[in-house]
Amino acid sequence: MKVTVITRSSREIIKRSLDLNHSATVSDLQEAIHRRCKKYYPSRQRITLPVQPGSKVRPVVLNPKKKIEDYYDGKSDHLTVILKDLGPQVSYRTLFFWEYLGPLIIYPIFYYFPVYQYFGYGGERTIHPVQTYALHYWCFHYFKRIMETFFVHRFSHATSPLSNVFRNCAYYWTFGSLIAYYVNHPLYTPVSDLQMKIGFGFGLICQIANFYCHLILKSLRSPDGSGGYKIPLGFLFNIVTCANYTTEIYQWLGFNIATKTVAGYVYLVVAAFIMTNWALAKHRRLKKLFNGKEGRPKYPWRWVILPPFL
Repeated sequence: MKVTVITRSSREIIKRSLDLNHSATVSDLQEAIHRRCKKYYPSRQRITLPVQPGSKVRPVVLNPKKKIEDYYDGKSDHLTVILKDLGPQVSYRTLFFWEYLGPLIIYPIFYYFPVYQYFGYGGERTIHPVQTYALHYWCFHYFKRIMETFFVHRFSHATSPLSNVFRNCAYYWTFGSLIAYYVNHPLYTPVSDLQMKIGFGFGLICQIANFYCHLILKSLRSPDGSGGYKIPLGFLFNIVTCANYTTEIYQWLGFNIATKTVAGYVYLVVAAFIMTNWALAKHRRLKKLFNGKEGRPKYPWRWVILPPFL
């Protein structure tokens, strides 16, 4: 069988059609494209079928695990596909490792080293117990995140655009620096001992709950990340679609109750806004997929992310 690879503007990317056997998969096609054009390694490719000009129908994305002949119309032994260059890619583990490593390293610098002398504050610095507990809480959270990245999370997509590394690192590293600066500041005024214990205690419970939510989500996918969408069940997922986001928000609420800084609450609001948008998208996707039709179960009623009684 012959496969012609073009761009959306109908420009032929690879001169002369590719010759593949009838048992070849889309993954084999990606490898063949990569052999002919080293720039386009498989994770950088998005291959679709052509659509009629002006059509509002979304193009069919070729599944790497399916055979190429599954996409033939049966009238010809020649297939034309459109290749979109997704740009440089990195694995999700690489992306998450670097975005979490920054806050894990930056925060202790403000606690252990005399950095405030460079901001005009000299003299002795008194370290309050809440600042020490905040350091341990913070480092535990991001160490847990990194460990989950390598040993718990299963990703449905193998890679992410390289540009996301810079964007995500800017987000996490900037907020990490701001929060560390204010919580460890020489002029920091601690909250009461009771408020500190309530905040960190509540936050720690939510961190453990968040870890358990990730274990539940892990069970929904096979080790290679396949398995499609499934209805999460058990624990907080019985009442909330995105219980992992719920516990993530509440664990930072606990941190802010204990430390009480403007930077911390700004981070909480921004993070909650981002995760709420993700949760709404996932909630709509699950409701659309599990609509009770064609033998599929109907998605049960759930809060999206933040039940009012929690």
